Amino acid sequence: TTMGLRPDWPNVACISLSHSYGFSNFVLPLLLHGIPLVILAAPLPELRPLTVWAQGALEVDAPKDKDSVHFAIIGDTGTGTKSQYDIGALMTKARTVFPFEFVIMLGDNIYGSERPQDFVLKFEKPYEGLLTAKVPFSAALDNHDDPTQGFYKPFNMNGERFYTFKKGDARFFVLDSNYMDQPQIKWLETELSSANDHWKIAYFHHPLYSSGGRHGSETDLRTQVEPLFMKYGVDVVFAGHEHFYERIKPQNGIYYFTVGGSAKLASGDIRKTALTAAGFDREFSFMLAELGKDNMQFQVVSRLGKRVDSGTLPLAADP
Repeated sequence: TTMGLRPDWPNVACISLSHSYGFSNFVLPLLLHGIPLVILAAPLPELRPLTVWAQGALEVDAPKDKDSVHFAIIGDTGTGTKSQYDIGALMTKARTVFPFEFVIMLGDNIYGSERPQDFVLKFEKPYEGLLTAKVPFSAALDNHDDPTQGFYKPFNMNGERFYTFKKGDARFFVLDSNYMDQPQIKWLETELSSANDHWKIAYFHHPLYSSGGRHGSETDLRTQVEPLFMKYGVDVVFAGHEHFYERIKPQNGIYYFTVGGSAKLASGDIRKTALTAAGFDREFSFMLAELGKDNMQFQVVSRLGKRVDSGTLPLAADP
């Protein structure tokens, strides 16, 4: 035997062959003693500083009205990293206090490869507690997402790039901000003009307003869709793309939020401008919202369980 290993045992090891020491002192003796080896070519992982964090008491309030519309908001999630799993577990815990009915996803749903096993590792496992509880997710597409995600049943897109759905007295309009073509613009105006719901909520990936240093406001997209939002009385807009949380001061009677730090983080990227009402770029986070008769209550929770922003926003009068 060599180092306690035997050729008739199912031994598993991971060995770096990047220098001669690893071969001569470990691999060669195994080969000489008949231990089978499988050589895999894999890049070395990116080395990052170790971050030690400890979750404190969960700072989440219960809904004000049990009959209102309760939902959660996450963005830029599909990493399969510990941060995504941590936020998923915290959302499951938060739901025992704030029983949200569904989750909206603001894009970057699956980073990198999109094999069946990737959907398991980057979506089904991180949110296993919520999926087991039959909490539905509704996703928007983004620049990292293959359009075929529309056919992935748990994303509830029904094969569409853009779509609408109704929850209680609220209607949600889900857009594909990667390619805002004329068919989508025409569809959006048709749907908005025929909607008479108490709340009109739009969400997509790229923010129309942002104080992010890396990306910033998507002004071209803004010129395409904001006139329709204003004309037909959209109340709230959610976006991702920026890897942090930001609440924008109301623009043209509309509330804008960026919720893009649910698995990736651009620490220190918010360049506070005249647009910023509140921002948080020091930890991963997610958002909870409640649509009542006259206002929207919201809470933003960090991975540490701390509430980093909250408030009550009155429903604006229809145009």
